[in-house]
Amino acid sequence: MASVKHGGKAAGRGRAVTRGVADWSANASTPAAPTPAAPGTPRAEPRRPRLSAARIRAGLRAGIGIAVRTKAAATLSVLRTRAPWSSRRTTMNALDRALLAAGTHGDTDAVRAALDGGAAVDARDGHRRTPLLLAALGDHVPAAEVLVAAGADPDAQDDRHDSSWLVTGVTGSVAMMRALLPAGPDLTVTNRFGGTSLIPAAERGHVAYVRAVLRETDIDVDHVNRLGWTALLEAVILGDGGSAHQEIVELLITAGATLDLPDGDGVTALGHAVRHGYTEIADLLKAIR
Repeated sequence: MASVKHGGKAAGRGRAVTRGVADWSANASTPAAPTPAAPGTPRAEPRRPRLSAARIRAGLRAGIGIAVRTKAAATLSVLRTRAPWSSRRTTMNALDRALLAAGTHGDTDAVRAALDGGAAVDARDGHRRTPLLLAALGDHVPAAEVLVAAGADPDAQDDRHDSSWLVTGVTGSVAMMRALLPAGPDLTVTNRFGGTSLIPAAERGHVAYVRAVLRETDIDVDHVNRLGWTALLEAVILGDGGSAHQEIVELLITAGATLDLPDGDGVTALGHAVRHGYTEIADLLKAIR
């Protein structure tokens, strides 16, 4: 089809050029009528005016001009037809940007205004972050509640595989976690390391979050990430052995964590605790054996 369309354009341009040359030729000056010849004298054929190269080029330019003007008119007609759609699209993009900015800054009124204006509740920025994810990153709970009520997806992930739900494990925000629960987050969705929200929370010492997510959801306490670590292993391996991580280990044990589940190298949480010299955590793990 592309070649057919191209041929049609070329043929149209050729006809336009021919018409331009013909129009120019029709308006060209013609020689005066010849004097009648004497009877019996052979009739001479009238001489056609000779077209110089300059005149031919002028005719060609005139014809090409017709073709260009015709094409330009057609293009303008198409653009005028599309203008209303383009305007609507620009308006929607502006509303989406406004919603993303409102989520970033936690501006609840602006969130409502953008949604009322028709912004997409799960609009994406350049890193595929949604307004809800941006609100979660800033711990803007009221803005997140408005977005959840509007149907925002708590499992929508950005180009780093973060979602608003997964981010709560990083920030440790219990208030945000509870704001997202009505949206029904998928507790099995994982981050770029293959972990659930519980694992980074355990690593970072977010005691209140670990307690709340274990009590208020049915998150898998023994989920293993791509590093071969559970929340218990990560709390010991990447934790500092202090009071926060001691309490987290106790919470995980109470929730039914499998103590003898080893990492990829066959080392258990107890083995790591002993290696790191985390005596209090090692004693907790030994007491359950």
